[in-house]
Amino acid sequence: AIQGLLSNYGAGLSIILTRPFIVGDTIRVLGVWGVVKEVTRAYTVLTNEDEEKITIPNRHIIGEVIHYSQSDTVLELSVGIAYESDTAAAIEIIAAALSDVEGLSQSRAVQVRIDSFGDSAINIGIRCWVRTEKFYEVKFTCNQKLQDALTANNIAIPFPQREVRMLADAV
Repeated sequence: AIQGLLSNYGAGLSIILTRPFIVGDTIRVLGVWGVVKEVTRAYTVLTNEDEEKITIPNRHIIGEVIHYSQSDTVLELSVGIAYESDTAAAIEIIAAALSDVEGLSQSRAVQVRIDSFGDSAINIGIRCWVRTEKFYEVKFTCNQKLQDALTANNIAIPFPQREVRMLADAV
């Protein structure tokens, strides 16, 4: 029991001295993520988007790969539009629809570009930066705004289709 306590304190001292992250940073470690609220010699406290308090013993953090970001996290979305659509207009409509979403970073512009060409759609890629603690809330809001804007502007969001031809005298 004392060994676990000592390893937590040693790991905590290492975190405090090397500062791989500080209070206010967002980290993901051991499959959980959250905003760092407190770093002590024995444990690190995170809170996630649901305001759940997550306490991780420091010995489990040291030596792990830590995914680190500061206050903003990149949000990547994709929406397919019909090949018949005016892609330049669709890109403008998407950018305008997302311009007033609360929770998106004001210091970094939303990026909207053609991402790829699918079987049934031209896929528009969207990258924006969002306050980490509001990630899912903003993601869902953005998706709804995209749907509303594309529908209002008669830009079709296609679905896979198959054309079947029946041959009359096939032998």
